[in-house]
Amino acid sequence: MKGEEMAENKYNELAAQAIMDADGDAVEEILDDAKADGITAVQLLQEGFAKGMEELGDAFAEGEVFLPELIMASEVMKIVTARVEEEVAAGGKVAEKKGTVVIGTVKEDVHDIGKSICVSMLKAAGFDVYDLGKQVELQDFVDKAIEVGADIIGSSALLTTTMEHQRTIEELVKEAGLKGKVKTMVGGAPVSQLWADQIGADGFSTDAMSCCKKAEELIAI
Repeated sequence: MKGEEMAENKYNELAAQAIMDADGDAVEEILDDAKADGITAVQLLQEGFAKGMEELGDAFAEGEVFLPELIMASEVMKIVTARVEEEVAAGGKVAEKKGTVVIGTVKEDVHDIGKSICVSMLKAAGFDVYDLGKQVELQDFVDKAIEVGADIIGSSALLTTTMEHQRTIEELVKEAGLKGKVKTMVGGAPVSQLWADQIGADGFSTDAMSCCKKAEELIAI
């Protein structure tokens, strides 16, 4: 077991660095080599590739890297999320169905890598996920939830100017008579538990792993 942990730690470090370097070829090689060693993309996602995105995001916030570098890394990250979803579709480690989630990045916001990582992790955890993408019209969250019988609506907002759209989603959920029937979750860089409480959201998460845990908690209520 110790050897397996050491191997996974090695790949996690390489994965994080590959994302920070926005090196798509390195990402492909790491995924292939890890698979040969019995380590899945799902395992490397949270503690490896996602950590690299997190570090890059912190560096961007500090002015140490610039937007083009962040965009390049986000594009490379799509290789990882695609591989994770391939594993999920193939059966992998997916558990029995836990619930249905409708998720998207709100309108006027084009940032979706964090949301995409959450989508991959939720699928791997056993949720049916309907990813609406980015710049999603607010009514679409509610309409899709009604269409598919969703248990949870998740919205991501990466800008302080788009956070208010999450409040509007809460209002639309109430108007549709879904409050209490469909749980709501919010996330994004400027979003906090305080904000979730203020607008009446049922849950808040800071990253993909906490997103899965919170979704499981809300389903159990």
